Amino acid sequence: MGVDFKDLVPRVEIDFSRLNGKIIAVDAYNALYQFLATIRQPDGTPLMDSRGNITSHLSGLLYRTVNFLERGIKPVYVFDGKPPELKKIEILRRQKLKEEAVRLYEEALARGDLEAARMYAQRTSKLTTNMVEDAKKLLSLLGIPWVQAPSEGEAQAAYMARKGDVWATASQDYDSLLYGTPRLVRNLTISGRRKLPRKNVYIEIKPELIVLKDALKTLGITREQLIDIAILIGTDYNPDGVKGIGPKRALRIIKQFGNLERALPVLGKVEFPVDPTVIRELFLKPKVTDDYSLKWKIPDENGLIKFLCDEHDFSVDRVRKAVGRAKKALKELTTQTSLESWFG
Repeated sequence: MGVDFKDLVPRVEIDFSRLNGKIIAVDAYNALYQFLATIRQPDGTPLMDSRGNITSHLSGLLYRTVNFLERGIKPVYVFDGKPPELKKIEILRRQKLKEEAVRLYEEALARGDLEAARMYAQRTSKLTTNMVEDAKKLLSLLGIPWVQAPSEGEAQAAYMARKGDVWATASQDYDSLLYGTPRLVRNLTISGRRKLPRKNVYIEIKPELIVLKDALKTLGITREQLIDIAILIGTDYNPDGVKGIGPKRALRIIKQFGNLERALPVLGKVEFPVDPTVIRELFLKPKVTDDYSLKWKIPDENGLIKFLCDEHDFSVDRVRKAVGRAKKALKELTTQTSLESWFG
């Protein structure tokens, strides 16, 4: 789930026009899980082909990516590698939550409560190795670059943004800020009209932009202090944080004492599953790679039809239309880029 900064870090709603012409590194796992959660049947069952393979993530990836291109966004998807050993506790916690969600989902179905069933089903999503490989194959056929991170995808995306290879990172989680991304775009993969859980109310979700230097200036802290605040409230490496300390109190504590080391003696007996300095280093010096190439290509229409339609039962007509839209958008993006290079 990442660190909970929603009540702390300032962010602004933006229009998609603000992202026109921008290269954005999308946290692939985060996006795929969003697609798996939201693209489902009324009873919560994910989309599947005739062979029982889940296709919700492929559907979301195809149409959302084409939508990005039409809005002038050049996406690159960054996939997680091997998680740090310290993340094992959080991974186990997530597995238990999914198991509990499966139980609640089955109970809701048994009593005929389809709305509750769908809600619980959204929490049961799992990404298998085959699903991830299919997502990469789809992107390659669509002509969209993707990057395999050696470890955390958000760390890799943030590194690419710091280098200037991408304008921003995109994720629902705030961890990219801890890894030093200059800009974080939230809601990029879930923007649009959404129904509130258990309510007959729909809201419009728009992209949000967080500029790290502006956020730090507003809060009056450094990035290192932001990491210390995260450690106090809980990260993927120490999920429980310090009992009784939320984001705003953690901010006051770190601003008062300067850093975690000086604050801890005043907080009384506080135990961490791992040394906070080790957690801090994971955010300041994560494993990343320079082994990537950002090139957008014309979609392979025949390859996409064979993969999506022949293998996964997608509609040939809908896929052809999506490919046509992607080709047109890429042509416009290429023309725009060429003109900017010429007059730059």
